[in-house]
Amino acid sequence: MRTAIPAQSAAAVSGRVGRRGAMMIDVPGSVESASGAAESALARDDTPLGVQARWALDLLTGVRPVSQETLAGHFVSAFLDKHPQGFPAVLDAWRDQGPFRLAETRLVAHKGWLTLEDPTGTRHALSVIIDSTGLIRILQMQPETVVPEVHSWADVDEALRIPGVDSSFLAARIERGRRTVLHELAAERPMPTGSAYKLYVMRALVHAVDHGELGWDDEVVIRPELRSLPTGDMQDLADGTRVTVRETARKMIAMSDNTAADLIADRLGRDAVERAVRASGHHDPSLLSPFLASREVFELGWGDPVLRKIWTEGDESARRRLLGQLARPLTVRSSDLGPTVHQLGLDWRMSAYDVCEVLTALAQDSARDATGTVESILTEYPGIAIDSEIWAGAIFKGGSCPGVMMFCWLLEDHEGVRHVLVLQQASDEQRLIGDGLLLRGIGARVIDSGLLGGAKRTAG
Repeated sequence: MRTAIPAQSAAAVSGRVGRRGAMMIDVPGSVESASGAAESALARDDTPLGVQARWALDLLTGVRPVSQETLAGHFVSAFLDKHPQGFPAVLDAWRDQGPFRLAETRLVAHKGWLTLEDPTGTRHALSVIIDSTGLIRILQMQPETVVPEVHSWADVDEALRIPGVDSSFLAARIERGRRTVLHELAAERPMPTGSAYKLYVMRALVHAVDHGELGWDDEVVIRPELRSLPTGDMQDLADGTRVTVRETARKMIAMSDNTAADLIADRLGRDAVERAVRASGHHDPSLLSPFLASREVFELGWGDPVLRKIWTEGDESARRRLLGQLARPLTVRSSDLGPTVHQLGLDWRMSAYDVCEVLTALAQDSARDATGTVESILTEYPGIAIDSEIWAGAIFKGGSCPGVMMFCWLLEDHEGVRHVLVLQQASDEQRLIGDGLLLRGIGARVIDSGLLGGAKRTAG
């Protein structure tokens, strides 16, 4: 993998541990106080995310009413549609908890978190996520997630010990083709993984490009029957819109765009993705047969219960026939998602070792690609701010669904040694999983702790 760390937002700055031990990801060389660094970094950040995060903070700390016209200039319409009573009412409820002091900022690519402290000393997390046009897709304020310190593998095990939640963990080093396990926790157990399935779609796509079956500049076409639900924004494009395979793949990986993944998978064919599962070393490919598109999971999981019953009771042949009936526009809306359905086989089950295998295979694909396209797509979004003095490159993928959360990284140090980190959680109750900030934070803690190793950049 000939990777380069993407330029990180200047606002990915913080101190170490603040009130209540909250996670703070360090940027090497920062000596400013946490609050001062956060304020100055956010003021300097002119990236699309930085601009919107600064506006959102001003919105929260202001007192003047905000017009719908102003809001429409900063938010995607789908966000405002979620608030039938009007977003200003939500904003007023948030403002009532202030005034706030900005304590920390963490902005990476299209996702950011601002940590705010109210007059009582209670800290809140303001999440800001933008779409590919720079508009805010998600703005949410909630209590800050406290991430435990990690100094040892025992600390990791303790952090993942949550009643009612199944967890899996793998940390491994890969050097000269040999894998050395640094630490594992139930790493052989198949777990639902949410959007990590897109790693297999990406592998199938690279194979097709390598064999001249598809080109990066070829196009996919938005059709009603291929439109999925968020994450992502390609579902908002008009029918008949043409998008290059390169851009669609970028959105599939960097923004975890579900419609993008479904468009690519449809263009390749289900069989091609299933071959990629086998070629990538999945320990039991039957767990992913038939290989589901995201819209199929949504339709079967939260749509017609009759179809769901056919799925749960059917064998592989019956399930394939059922999927053939779903070649029509999605009838499920985001608001319909509720009870967990991964227990019904409506997800993509992979062990932590399976994730490690497909990440390693993609890194090899990247190294073979002379155009740099694969590398560019895989490394655009690293999930957290990465220390470029230690890591020369990072591949990241996250995944979630009701009751499911996972994060994985493949990091390459300056001596070309690869390090893989996989964290997975599943529960029958979504409330026990939360929004992923805890699991993402544990991953960041492990990477920052030095437990993985990693050779620093040498002078010269």
